[in-house]
Amino acid sequence: MGSTSAENSKPEGVGRRDLIKRSAALGLIAAPTMGFLSACASSDSGSDDKAKTGKKTTKNPLGVNETAALSVVIFDGGFGTKYATDANAEYKKAYPKVKIDFHKTQKIQSELQPKFNGGTPPDLIDNSGAEQMDMGVLVGKKQLTDLTPLLDAPSIDDPAKKVRDTLRPGIVEMGQFDGDPVWIMYYAYTVYGVWYSQTALEKLDSTYPEDWDAMLALCAKAKKKGIAGWTYAGKHPYYLPFSLYPFIAKIGGREVLDKIDNLEPNAWKDPAVKAGFEAYYELYKKGYILKGTPGIDHIQSQTAWAKGEALFIPNGSWVENESASVIPSDFNLAVGAPTGLDSSDKLPFGTIWASGGEPFIVPAKAANPAGGMEQLRIMLSEASSKNFTSQVKSLSAFNGGTDGIELTPGLKSGVAALEKAGDNVVNPRLQDWYVKLQKEQIGVAGLGEMMAGRLTPAEAIKKIQGYADAAAKDQSIKHFKHQ
Repeated sequence: MGSTSAENSKPEGVGRRDLIKRSAALGLIAAPTMGFLSACASSDSGSDDKAKTGKKTTKNPLGVNETAALSVVIFDGGFGTKYATDANAEYKKAYPKVKIDFHKTQKIQSELQPKFNGGTPPDLIDNSGAEQMDMGVLVGKKQLTDLTPLLDAPSIDDPAKKVRDTLRPGIVEMGQFDGDPVWIMYYAYTVYGVWYSQTALEKLDSTYPEDWDAMLALCAKAKKKGIAGWTYAGKHPYYLPFSLYPFIAKIGGREVLDKIDNLEPNAWKDPAVKAGFEAYYELYKKGYILKGTPGIDHIQSQTAWAKGEALFIPNGSWVENESASVIPSDFNLAVGAPTGLDSSDKLPFGTIWASGGEPFIVPAKAANPAGGMEQLRIMLSEASSKNFTSQVKSLSAFNGGTDGIELTPGLKSGVAALEKAGDNVVNPRLQDWYVKLQKEQIGVAGLGEMMAGRLTPAEAIKKIQGYADAAAKDQSIKHFKHQ
């Protein structure tokens, strides 16, 4: 989760979403900005002050310079940063002469754009959050280091195994945009869906609804008790697709999402999209959305939901950690695959979106790219992965790391959801390939306006199709396609 210009007749394959099947889950995603587009395009000048390569040995397969400084920037969001500083400490143990410059922030793009412009970016970046830098732009403008040397290096735990052979299915493919090079290492593994309190449903003498009539009936029942059916991050309505996209795929098949990702003409006019939009709009029309939702952010919506003001919230598995301070001990957190429309749906109930999250990158102009990759190699060890899962209630990209760990309710539910989904795991790519389109246009200007009642479903679809058509014609950005 390769590539092509919109005018090329033979697209390179990128899809491979079928590889992301029976793994276990949890993570975070992020948002767009325009300024970085021009910044990357003009950042050809820069420093050539690369750290000298160290001697490659069994313990140092990437040839890390044992005295070169390492600069790391981590997004300070739902996962916090302790897992990263713990990994920094392991790096320091391996290379005691190294000085590590660690920085945490929520303003990834605004703080790092000047460094990219000046040719002095950090060695390793956790490119997440509301100010995530556009991955498609970074790849298209050759701003990233190919992580193939990391993937082909011996793993920390078993030198006979390459790092790539220790990862969950689909993680390597998600980092590929245009052929074999791997530009991004997604460190977390995320389940997206409809999150809820099992306890709250039991108090209503209800179970999670499997079709839309049952969803509406449950929302009506909750409303009589003074509880809203749904809330969402109104200021960040690009959270809505976490449940809406797999809902659309369930209705019309995963090929509908492929066409949307490929920016194909009229992809948004597919009947499955229309049905999905109309179903969600019905939640608004019937008054099943928590009052004031369009004006609140992700933290506020999660807090209201955790307090029992709403039953359901579309989110990713990072929500368990991000909302830990407000989720009651008897909440019994669970995630549901999107409720279906009816028996005519093409995919079965249980169809869900799951994929890698928390994207780490090593800039092409980093002073110490080998150090950045070595830090990732350490993070992808079993010990670091267990530490991550224990701290943040999420699985990592490392295929394992749960032995001896008591799974939390949300984590356990995510694993169960993936087991139920089987092969019916979808992985939309718009948020990776076209960040501005996904977040500012589809999310805020389209879905956000529709769910606030300021656009009808038909108007929202027309508007979004216009944005997609404009993106398809925009030759200033690189275009990508599924195989």
